[in-house]
Amino acid sequence: MKRTILTVGQLLLTLLTASAQTPDHGYDLDVVTVSGRKLSEMGTTRTQLDSSALRENVIHSMADVLAQNTSIFIKSYGRGTLATASFRGTAPSHTQVQWNGMAVNSPMLGMVDFSLIPSYFIDNATVYHGAGSVGVTGGGLGGAITLETKAPKQRGFNLNFIQGISSFDTYDEFLHLTYGTDRFQTSTRFCFVTSDNDFKYRNFDKIGENNELYPIERNKNCEFQDWHLMQEFFYKKDDRNRFGLSAWFMNSQRGIPMLSVDYRDENRSKDLQGEKTLRVVGNWKHTTDRILMETRVGYTYSDMLYRLWNDMGTEELSESLHAASKIHTGYGSFEIQYTPSEKWYITGSASAYLHAVKSSNKTANDTIKEGYYHTRVETSLYASVRYRPHPRIGLGVDLREESYGDKITPPIPAAFVDFTLWPKYDVVLKGSFTRNYRYPSMNDLYFQPGGNDSLQTEKGYTYEGGVTFGIHRKKFAFTGEGTAYNSMFRDWILWMPKGENKGYWTPCNVKKVHSYGVELQGKLAVQLAPNWNLFMDAHWAWTRSLNMDDPKGWTDGSIGKQLVYIPEFSSSITGRISWKSWSFSYKYHHYSERYTTSSNEKAYRLYYIGPYYMSDIYLEKSLSLRFADLSLKVCVYNLFNEDYVSVLSRPMAKRNYSLFIGITPKWGRKK
Repeated sequence: MKRTILTVGQLLLTLLTASAQTPDHGYDLDVVTVSGRKLSEMGTTRTQLDSSALRENVIHSMADVLAQNTSIFIKSYGRGTLATASFRGTAPSHTQVQWNGMAVNSPMLGMVDFSLIPSYFIDNATVYHGAGSVGVTGGGLGGAITLETKAPKQRGFNLNFIQGISSFDTYDEFLHLTYGTDRFQTSTRFCFVTSDNDFKYRNFDKIGENNELYPIERNKNCEFQDWHLMQEFFYKKDDRNRFGLSAWFMNSQRGIPMLSVDYRDENRSKDLQGEKTLRVVGNWKHTTDRILMETRVGYTYSDMLYRLWNDMGTEELSESLHAASKIHTGYGSFEIQYTPSEKWYITGSASAYLHAVKSSNKTANDTIKEGYYHTRVETSLYASVRYRPHPRIGLGVDLREESYGDKITPPIPAAFVDFTLWPKYDVVLKGSFTRNYRYPSMNDLYFQPGGNDSLQTEKGYTYEGGVTFGIHRKKFAFTGEGTAYNSMFRDWILWMPKGENKGYWTPCNVKKVHSYGVELQGKLAVQLAPNWNLFMDAHWAWTRSLNMDDPKGWTDGSIGKQLVYIPEFSSSITGRISWKSWSFSYKYHHYSERYTTSSNEKAYRLYYIGPYYMSDIYLEKSLSLRFADLSLKVCVYNLFNEDYVSVLSRPMAKRNYSLFIGITPKWGRKK
């Protein structure tokens, strides 16, 4: 029997609407009529990020959003530097990411730098855990993340501008322009950030001048400047045909901060990482009463350059290393979804990528040139069936087949089941299984020196089970989910020293890894009193990721030990309370200690990284004036002034601050 319920996010919007002071602050509430879980989501474990999390802070990247709102461990090398994801104890390349249906993972490196994805450029983000990733793409041994943009809902011309001023001479500007009619919408987003990033920190890895223990130093060679531009067009020809075109250009210039153990003179050495990336995706979506068809085409161009300058004894800096890479990728896909009845959901898709990667390295005076140029075609075929034989029972099967170059991976199956145990409180038991494969990246195969073109695909088996529930009342909503999983991976690719003198590294299929754990998450939205609203979002994870390979010798102490940089425990909490046009938020996230050696030794301080505790607070005030809506926000990061690192010898900032001013003019506004 169908019934109308509100999700936590929808209830939050209702509460915000109830506390609005003027019609200009109102929200359009979409109340959805559902009957249990969607057929396409049966048995899967997924985390839907709230739009409020994506819009929490204009300075945030997706790395910040994922760290604060999911159970994923974000390995950050510091402010304005690389940030990668470790999902369920796996490597960064085991988390597959898509933007508007097109893969974001670098075909050369295999991973994604989440610090280069502004959260304000994303309208919808979903995290698929374990077996659920098969419905998105192959190779997600840990999981997959989908990022989407949407057509603006407002009609007429609209503008939103946010100016941010932060510690360490950091300045952020964000501009969003939209125009819409009943059939045509356009969206332009632009953001620019620049920072000296020269914060002070206590260096626990050094003895300073005059034998000073743990001297205060300043972050060096760390300035960064990023800007992003996204242009989108949406056209609705009729009720059955929609077209979209999205183009996203990014230009990043970042200094590589000096390590806390680096004794070099900052004026005698400098290294810089630059990247320019263009992504373009076009789509056509055709819908009928029971069929949805979507065709996508896309193109990605990426130009990365690393340069190192040193003083060669002339008291002037000269370039000693020049490493460049250029990537061209063409993309095309077709998907069809068929819903013959309320009990059946059938979908199939086909996609193809053509990668061309050129990598080159040269040293001073062009004495050594190394690199590679390779092209590769990657294809994927996918079919899925969901069936609900009884209102309380759901069954599903996915099957994916992938190829890379002239090689084909074994079939990638996934099976799902869920059972509604207690309809009154939406208590659903669910389970899934998958056998997944990930093929090597281009660098794994061809990098010079060290590439290994005989690498095998990485293989993984994952079993998981869990329970979800939801309590929904007029002024109260509470949902929760708990999942336990068990994964076994073989032929794990690991880069290791090569040769007697260990002059370079090479990838090998060396590891067997056993990963298991528990994930918990819950959301709460409640109206405490008239004009008083509370929202909470919490995540907790226990992750064991153990090396189960055969010992490499009698001194090998890594067997049965936690993989390096994988925390056993992680958690995050977001709390937000609002009163009229005021809002106060508190964000907390924690990682337990992480080992830097495969033997998990703690004999020396550099062998492990201590627990990480981080607290941030935000205070926001909204103002509705005759000509515009204004917002003022003050943010305090690292509230308790913690001395910490996320990666060994990579300093992190202590307590710091931001002030943001936002303006949305009311001229030309249509409702």
